[in-house]
Amino acid sequence: QVQLVESGGGLVQPGGSLRLSCVASGTSRNIFSLNAMAWYRQAPGKDRELVAEITSGGTANYADSVKGRFTISRDNAKNTVYLQMNSLELEDTAVYYCRIYRYLEVWGQGTLVTVSS
Repeated sequence: QVQLVESGGGLVQPGGSLRLSCVASGTSRNIFSLNAMAWYRQAPGKDRELVAEITSGGTANYADSVKGRFTISRDNAKNTVYLQMNSLELEDTAVYYCRIYRYLEVWGQGTLVTVSS
């Protein structure tokens, strides 16, 4: 059974940085590398939205609201996807979820990011 476990969330001041990690277990590195990965977030009272995604080939796409501030990357040798978040804003406060998709379809449980002064 494939599981995704996110980590790296926490409390940070506006303008600060965090790096989220998402590790996939229960799947081989080969299968992991064939799948796309994505980060979503859900703020209180709002719908879940796509933040960033990265294809098996390494092509990344971002929501307009995070372009230039967030960077998604993957390490297939570690079955891990990362989200580097810089210049964090109050509006980035949310639960962040990772997702693996294409040949698998699994969501993580989420990690809370709180941006507050």
